[in-house]
Amino acid sequence: MSNFRIKASLFLNYFVFAILLNSVGTVILQVQANFDIAKADASILEAFKDLSIATASFFVASYVVRIGYKRTMLIGLALVTLACLAMPSLPSFLSTKLLFATVGVGFAMIKVTVYSTIALVTKDEKEHLSFMSFLESFFMVGIMTGYFLFGAFVDNENPKSTEWFRVYYLLAGLALLAFLLLLTTPLDESPVKKSQVAASLAGDFVDMFRLLLLPLVLVFIVSAFFYVLIEQSVMSWLPTFNKDVIKLSTSLSVQMASILSASFALGRFLGGILLRRFNWLVVLAGCLAGAAALVFITVPMTRGLSTAPISSLADVPFVAYAFPLIGLFLAPVYPAINSIILSNLPKHQHSSMAGLIVLFSALGGTTGSIITGHIFGAYGGQTAFYFSLVPMTILAVTLFVFRRLQVRSGKPAGIEMKGGH
Repeated sequence: MSNFRIKASLFLNYFVFAILLNSVGTVILQVQANFDIAKADASILEAFKDLSIATASFFVASYVVRIGYKRTMLIGLALVTLACLAMPSLPSFLSTKLLFATVGVGFAMIKVTVYSTIALVTKDEKEHLSFMSFLESFFMVGIMTGYFLFGAFVDNENPKSTEWFRVYYLLAGLALLAFLLLLTTPLDESPVKKSQVAASLAGDFVDMFRLLLLPLVLVFIVSAFFYVLIEQSVMSWLPTFNKDVIKLSTSLSVQMASILSASFALGRFLGGILLRRFNWLVVLAGCLAGAAALVFITVPMTRGLSTAPISSLADVPFVAYAFPLIGLFLAPVYPAINSIILSNLPKHQHSSMAGLIVLFSALGGTTGSIITGHIFGAYGGQTAFYFSLVPMTILAVTLFVFRRLQVRSGKPAGIEMKGGH
């Protein structure tokens, strides 16, 4: 029963942060109208989120075992609860920057500890992969929920209305619920603490960066960086793309973007099934090829659309439904490579590896969003989304190198042990 409760707590923690983190695309769209912010300037919100994640994960990964997994998660949830409660009283562009900085710090605490805790609540590598896939799928359900929540608070008639800030009262309540569930749920952290008794703080930092000397880890980090660069460039700018290119109303632009997160959730669920049956490289390479093909097919369909604003679901063009299906193809990549690298390390190194994952994922996310924002502002939405083909190509190459290094190591990781390929 205790494992059920802690697993439920991990799911709820991830759900809360999924809504907050990935609201950045909606907020980027809103602040442009609310505060007369240019696209390139609005893209800085991604940096406030991701750079705070990167900075915090650097320290959290080394201190988390000493602080404790449960205590670290509680601190992260308390921070975002307070930040959400403050938002409706101080509606401004500066407030949104501070909110995303706080959410970033909280998420670094949550993600490092959640990834580390998985090994404590799963029995073997098969269960580890399964739980990781479902957890990442549920993260996408949170993102989808967030689009509808924010869409419900957007005022189409008054673009400069700040009433949408009131959604943060609801999110504060959800974060508080997650805090209380975790507070009342026991978590046995003794296996990790025993392995760290003799370690020093300096040694913890050295151990984290010593992992980067392993070629397999280094190539994994490059793969994670470019994957998140792709994911966030699409996810953060899809609401703006829907509004400026496809000409949907503001609320419809936000709500239609939920298709992307729904396709990510379904893609990770289906990917988990495929990865148990087939070689992971074949599955992931096929997924990237499918994503690239969808970009080539759908982006040209956005040219020559009606310039009249679309406010009815019945009038939404086919491409608004088709392009977000890119999530089906991109979705399996991230949890798969994370599970491979984590399941090959001892439990006491999971927090260090999770810190590196969070650090370089955050750097990839902010890089992708800022580059896309600048291209969008200078050359238009079609060119900005064509840009995603470049990191897709780089990612495909790094996955082949990752697989080759994995074979050379003589210790197939995670998915390989389970699939028999």
